[in-house]
Amino acid sequence: MSNYETVMVFSLKEGEEKAKGLVEKFQALIEANGTLDSVDEWGQRRLAYAINYETEGYYVLYNFSADVAFPAELDRVANITDGVLRTMIIAK
Repeated sequence: MSNYETVMVFSLKEGEEKAKGLVEKFQALIEANGTLDSVDEWGQRRLAYAINYETEGYYVLYNFSADVAFPAELDRVANITDGVLRTMIIAK
């Protein structure tokens, strides 16, 4: 098991409740495939540049331990999920 951290930026186009639902969805996905150490919700912040014509996003930092194959699966799920603007997964 390796340690990872990922920052996800969720869309606020459909409201903050939808973004919080996505936070819980990815939290459950990480817990099902590894050990979730912490979830740090940064909340609504202004983006450095517009992404899909949106200027604000909901930022969340996840710290977790998982098998080396899981980050690729997490990235794949994030890329096909509506409401996810950006993700970055880093091995610690």
